[in-house]
Amino acid sequence: MTDYVTVSRDGDVAIVTLDNPPVNSLSHHLREPLNAALVALRDDAAVKGVVLACAGRTFVAGADITEFGTPKATASPNLRELIVTLESFAKPTVAAIHGTAFGGGLELAMGCHFRVADPNAKFGLPEVKLGILPGAGGTVRLPRLIGPEKALKVIVSGNPIGAREALEEGLVEAIFESDLVANAVKFVREKAISGAPLIAVRDRQDRIAAAKADLTGFDAAAAELLKKSRGLDAPKRCVDAVRNAVTMPFDQALTTERKYFVDLVEGDQSKAQRHLFFAQREAAKVAGVGPDVKPRPVKRAGIIGAGTMGGGIAMSFLNGGIPVTILEMTQDALDRGTANMAKNYDISVKRGSLTEEAKAKRLGLLAGTTDYADLADCDLIIEAVFEEMAVKKEVFGKLDAIAKPGAILASNTSYLDVNEIAASTSRPSDVLGMHFFSPANVMKLLEIVRGEKTAPDVLATALDVAKRIAKVPVVVGVCHGFVGNRMLAARSAELEDLLLEGATPQQVDKVFTDFGWPMGPFAMGDLAGLDIGWRNRKSLGKTAAIGDALCEQGRFGQKTGKGYYIYEAGSRAPKPDPEVEALIEEKAREKGVNRRDISADEIAERTMYPMVNEGAKILEEGIAARSSDVDIVWINGYGFPVGKGGPMFWAELEGLGRIVERLEFWHGRTGKDVFAPAALLKRAASEGTGLSGARKGKAA
Repeated sequence: MTDYVTVSRDGDVAIVTLDNPPVNSLSHHLREPLNAALVALRDDAAVKGVVLACAGRTFVAGADITEFGTPKATASPNLRELIVTLESFAKPTVAAIHGTAFGGGLELAMGCHFRVADPNAKFGLPEVKLGILPGAGGTVRLPRLIGPEKALKVIVSGNPIGAREALEEGLVEAIFESDLVANAVKFVREKAISGAPLIAVRDRQDRIAAAKADLTGFDAAAAELLKKSRGLDAPKRCVDAVRNAVTMPFDQALTTERKYFVDLVEGDQSKAQRHLFFAQREAAKVAGVGPDVKPRPVKRAGIIGAGTMGGGIAMSFLNGGIPVTILEMTQDALDRGTANMAKNYDISVKRGSLTEEAKAKRLGLLAGTTDYADLADCDLIIEAVFEEMAVKKEVFGKLDAIAKPGAILASNTSYLDVNEIAASTSRPSDVLGMHFFSPANVMKLLEIVRGEKTAPDVLATALDVAKRIAKVPVVVGVCHGFVGNRMLAARSAELEDLLLEGATPQQVDKVFTDFGWPMGPFAMGDLAGLDIGWRNRKSLGKTAAIGDALCEQGRFGQKTGKGYYIYEAGSRAPKPDPEVEALIEEKAREKGVNRRDISADEIAERTMYPMVNEGAKILEEGIAARSSDVDIVWINGYGFPVGKGGPMFWAELEGLGRIVERLEFWHGRTGKDVFAPAALLKRAASEGTGLSGARKGKAA
């Protein structure tokens, strides 16, 4: 037929093979010849059955996202029309699935009478992660194959299931260990010979009958799943669509699904989530690190420090199958650290997210030591010691003496100058920052800090390792706090003054949670421990009237039961504390501040606008290569709401002109540098160019 679709014959069975590298996405240039081939085979009396298969490494992995918002996305034949063509066959059809059948790929496969797979195939409808829902019948057909509650979990989570589970649940009819297409031909021929009635998925009722009679279980499952949606529209619409599959006639449910899809795809949340999809891929593109730059092999990692951060980093490597040697200064500290790691794995086992076998395998990759010499065979060594330059330099001096040639030396520093750390060694080209976020075994972000002398293959190795340990890497340049913590400092600069001038901790935190953050800055401070910020302030010679006073009273947050909030025994729920409000009022009187009512808008302007402004300064300086890199940092490391796409993407939705105007207002009122609009931000606002790709700097 074409380069994208070929038809071959095995006797009276036709094999339709799709070939649209790299992942057989359902682009219009594939859909058109596919529909023509299907119509011809449907009407060919000599053909007794059809196998739908794919060339390359995977079955259809989904729609062509680059076509979203273009005429090609809906041009005929669209995916819905392809599925209608498949469902019109009076002869058996089977999808032979290898690799991944995701999104539109799974919807296409559900248009066939049957599905067969190889053992490693995966199935899923991940559209919710792009802020949309399946738009070609996925929410209506999947419940008819595996039941509404199981379909709900697949669709609302967006997470795939494997071939074995798909077989158990009824999504596929058979798994073939080898010769998938040949066995699919045999399978469909047997179905044709049997003469058994062919029932399209759309006409199946048995798996939805129980829910039709009683939706109690379905509604309970939906409520549980939506607890994790945090203000996102798509998960709610997914629930509605699957419920419709049970309560509405098929065609009505299908029409309603399409309406939901169109509404979502045109909304800001989906635009934000699609932005993040592409942004994460762009972040992996680093200037000077092309495909010709090969990563160094990392067969064993060394971690210095077995505390909360070091232990979490070690677990990340163990989870990725990389052996770890972890070093502590004393045996007692080492034993405590490894015991905490084992305890964390025990919790995962109790939750059912990890098997005992998997736990034992991971801990079997761990070796502990108190001797630096035992790190000599490590290919990558990461220090996670106290955040003080003298301590870091001492550690790197020792590593320089014992690490083998070619070993990569990384600092987990959150703020410090990686160039200064590298200069304390005789191999600065082998040194970089690898800033993990706590808890490191959970948080996805990895800020990779490129020093002035960091070698390209060292960066390539860090990027490769990030992928192996399931982190989301962003390469950044050297400055105090890099991207994330530098912007966090700007976001936090006005918090103390907001309290002194009239706001309460709970009022500020509500503005943040209403925006979509998982928690506000004062609740977050209590969770992290107020003594950490207090210690940092003292080391820098800085003060904070309210924060320091709380710490002087021993109010360090959740761990002491009191911070900005009070916590009842055994509870993590923050409750307003009259003592804190009295303290705030006392400090305001001492400073001669007349307290007043402060609006939610003012709180947002004095916290989130400076954060955006600092991001623009970071782009100006080339600390981040792209505005989208900044968004990836904040989404994956700091809890910025996914549905808003990151601070820089959100800023464009908010209006750069408005942000500049309000920054200038607050700069005029306070004189504070944090409000002085960045030149890049002003230029983007005046020229209407936006921040996207505004400047490619030295970090890329």
